[in-house]
Amino acid sequence: MIKRCAYHFSAAVTMGKARRKTRSRRQGPGKSLFGKPFDGGKRMDHGGPQDQQQHPAEQQQPYHPQHPAMMRLYEVQKEVSTLGPQVCTFSGLQNDREYKRMERELTQLLLQVDQVDTEGKLELQGARKRAAQEVEGLLRYLEENASHPSRLAIEDLSIAARELVDERVVAPQRAGGVAEINDELVDALQELVLRLTQIKTEGRVPLRKARYRALTRLCAVQDVLESRTPQQTLSLPLSGDTHEAVNRINQVMVKVSMARSQLLALLMGLSGRDSCAHLSRILTELQVELDALDVSGNAAIRNYRKQVVEEINGLLKHLDLEGEGDDTRRYDLAQNNSIREIEAVRAHVSHLREGVLRHCVVGDLSFRPKAELQSLLTHLDQVDTAKNPCIREARRRAVVEVQAIITFLDLREALVCRQPGPEEHPSHRAVWLVLGSLSDLQAQVLGFDGKRADKSYMMLEELLTKQLLALDAVDPQGDTSTKVARKQAVKFAQNILNYLDMKTDEWEY
Repeated sequence: MIKRCAYHFSAAVTMGKARRKTRSRRQGPGKSLFGKPFDGGKRMDHGGPQDQQQHPAEQQQPYHPQHPAMMRLYEVQKEVSTLGPQVCTFSGLQNDREYKRMERELTQLLLQVDQVDTEGKLELQGARKRAAQEVEGLLRYLEENASHPSRLAIEDLSIAARELVDERVVAPQRAGGVAEINDELVDALQELVLRLTQIKTEGRVPLRKARYRALTRLCAVQDVLESRTPQQTLSLPLSGDTHEAVNRINQVMVKVSMARSQLLALLMGLSGRDSCAHLSRILTELQVELDALDVSGNAAIRNYRKQVVEEINGLLKHLDLEGEGDDTRRYDLAQNNSIREIEAVRAHVSHLREGVLRHCVVGDLSFRPKAELQSLLTHLDQVDTAKNPCIREARRRAVVEVQAIITFLDLREALVCRQPGPEEHPSHRAVWLVLGSLSDLQAQVLGFDGKRADKSYMMLEELLTKQLLALDAVDPQGDTSTKVARKQAVKFAQNILNYLDMKTDEWEY
């Protein structure tokens, strides 16, 4: 990211220029992008230039508006103002045709700027230098995003999903066979979705956009496959002897099955010839054909036709993804209402967590906001995720934060109320000793606000691991209650470790 620069001159020259600036402002010249070097897209709002107020001392004015050098730099400025928004929202890779076009045009602009004759005049040299910095900044920003490790990771996961869908669904259907749609396939796709949501974008618009586009397509494939699974258990199609319209509906179902395969290929980039618009026309024609059928008041036939129409509608709703990510800002989830709602809950949870820890330090267990925490869980359950995996993950994390406080309060209460008898098994007592240590460690984990590189993180991780080893060393000696208690304690320790990892994995929307 290129830092903005301001050029300062001597006091005498500044006073002379101030008079020229006053006259030029009265003439109303257009704003120059060359007042400062390219700032990595901060002056761009998802592709649109933002008007920025500059300090008078930072505003740069031309040497002579009609000077050939300035006229040429103005032409470059116009081309940069067109290319800038495209660069700032480009989400592709270096081998994409669009990338090569922008790289070629920016390189040509850089050569043109380099060829501007400044005649040795300082102001013209400064203007040319700032123009070159602006173009170089765009080139650098374009290259950084297209070759960023996160962008390459997104592409690797997209390729993995494409190969999976092609092998299990698209290729068998094209060969006239049957697609392998089962829980294993759905779980594999869900794992890829989860890994996509965990890719860090560093707040860069192109990376957010690339991740969002990959996620929306993969989630659409999931939706199509999951809606396809129950169809395999239905007693359809009906016999053609039932009604003459049944044969027509059966024929439409065959075409819908083919359209489903085409849609999956489109979503995964496996179809070079078909387009969403073409497939949409085919499905719409099938709907018209079904609407024209005379079912003669037969309820079974009507339900049959209704089911096929609903399946067509289910496919049509995924055909608007060609422009998804270009025409919307859904990948900027910081402005999403559901995310704002989740963040408001997290802020409330943070306040409650601080109160719980503060009271526990002084041994006061009277502060038990469990009812309030349960109401927050209910609130989170009602948050609309719009099937967006990033919002789902944000909600899941908020739920884990609430549950961590609830389990901490429950264990504290159990430790206080515990009254071991003289006949308690020694192994059972050993498990409870470990649980007491885990409770103290969980309090530290709840209050931890650092990174994985911190010594305190490493210490907590090591201490929790030692408690797991201590539980592993407990010999139940055939005591059933000890076996159950040890199993629960191990799960509890693992949950604390997972929570510590979640707090430090630097996940973003």
